[in-house]
Amino acid sequence: MKRWIGRALGLPIAFLFLYCLLALIGALIPAGSQATITPISKARVNKSRPNAVQLVSGPIHYDFLIPLDAQVRARFQFLEEAGLPIADPRSRWLVIGWGARSFYTTTGGYQDVTLKAVIKGAAGDHSVLRVDVLGTLPNLPDLPKVRFDADEYDAFLEALTQSFERDEAQGVLRLPLPGFTQRDAFFAAKGRFHLFQTCNTWVARMIHASGRRFGIWTPLPYSIRLSHALYLDS
Repeated sequence: MKRWIGRALGLPIAFLFLYCLLALIGALIPAGSQATITPISKARVNKSRPNAVQLVSGPIHYDFLIPLDAQVRARFQFLEEAGLPIADPRSRWLVIGWGARSFYTTTGGYQDVTLKAVIKGAAGDHSVLRVDVLGTLPNLPDLPKVRFDADEYDAFLEALTQSFERDEAQGVLRLPLPGFTQRDAFFAAKGRFHLFQTCNTWVARMIHASGRRFGIWTPLPYSIRLSHALYLDS
């Protein structure tokens, strides 16, 4: 009996170890259209890639923090039509992240997430995008940045907009769910969330879409941090 119990406990532990190991390896192996890395100074990188998007981390999740410049306001005008104040001149930042519907939309802290939501997310759940609009951030911390040139930035923004599920009239689908702030909202998203396609792998896909190099599979927060340090922290 003890032998069977040991084996039953050993299988999930072995799976967890393998999952974490593959998450490390996936962060090390780059994907993206850039075939080589040319060592140049940070000043030259900043000049050649003037568009900077920041990565905001939680305990298990990353969001993009995007400055609401004219290009972004125009590209995300459909969010204004869905009730978010994109065009308001007091709006300065767009926050966007992707996740499992049952898990991601739970209000409160992580302690409020049910076991059912966790299991459903791991096994497979509908995905959602959470979008928030922020004003001026006077004490913006030094967050990790992803820098893009003009073409890369356009491709990145296009990938973000294509992540929204749309109806027959090509309108986005705002979900009747409470948000975390006074101005955020959840939208139906493309793709299905599961253990091998997480919020953090979505972040990598958006970066890959721009042509920037990043880890090929980044399901965990440390995968994002490692890939950023290897391929984008210059």
